[in-house]
Amino acid sequence: MTITERYAEFAARETRGVSPTYERLSAAVAGDDELVARLGALPPDKQQPNLLFGVVRFLGGPVHDPAAFRAWTLTHWPAIEPELRARATQTNEPGRCAVLLPILAALPQPLALLEVGAAAGLCLYPDRYAYRYGDHTLGTGAPVLDCAATGLVPPATRPRVVWRAGLDLNPLDVTAPADVAWLDALIWPEHQHRRARLRAAAAVAAADPPLLVRGDLVDDLPALAARAPAGATLVVLHTSVLYQVPRPRREAFAELVTALPGHWVANEAPEVLDRAGLPAPPDDALYNVLSLDGRPLAWTRSHGQAMTWFG
Repeated sequence: MTITERYAEFAARETRGVSPTYERLSAAVAGDDELVARLGALPPDKQQPNLLFGVVRFLGGPVHDPAAFRAWTLTHWPAIEPELRARATQTNEPGRCAVLLPILAALPQPLALLEVGAAAGLCLYPDRYAYRYGDHTLGTGAPVLDCAATGLVPPATRPRVVWRAGLDLNPLDVTAPADVAWLDALIWPEHQHRRARLRAAAAVAAADPPLLVRGDLVDDLPALAARAPAGATLVVLHTSVLYQVPRPRREAFAELVTALPGHWVANEAPEVLDRAGLPAPPDDALYNVLSLDGRPLAWTRSHGQAMTWFG
């Protein structure tokens, strides 16, 4: 997929009806030869819309007007380019716990959670958040995670988590203002509810920080998994992470995690893990596939706002 196609698809499938600001920006970048050329000088995993827009916001640039965005980005490219090369999209969206919960609540309890690509570890607290699936609520306190769930009865209980750990090439610290500012910059401009949710989830994590280890998802996973306590069900989970990993490493990771004791919960784009025999998605929006131990179970939206169960 070319850079132009990538930005056009982001506008049409992921941001339409969800973020008018980023829909306009993506369409503008797709048609801008000079911006496309600048992006073309970067490695493919550094060309993605979320990363570019997040870096511009992090550096204080404008995103609401495409013309102002273009002028600012071209002028400040010497500052933007090193940030693009150094950073990754670490959209640590706690709302994704709402689509993970039906699987996690049904596994043998208690759980030892190990998240790959954990960023600041905000998805390691499914037992601490409250949930709202239509008229069905579960738990109290903040944040409250809303999810439109189709095709399943929402869980009646939250999981019991006795150990939580994360693996990331660049772990983030929820007690460090600069790290929280980067997470904030990755939230789409109109999504004030997600911004409030991030702050509430960060407060939960800061009160009881997870074990976060800097490392590679293949080379360093076995050693971290071995630290999980005996008597707990090990669950290796990840969501919207593997698209950033080259295919040979994805395949090595899948082989490795399948051989570990416990369970593997993945929430990734359908082409990332070659899930065969999938039913048609609910519509032409961008969806992830939620799977347990390699078996697809549901279509999910990228921020956990909706899921359609088919497993």
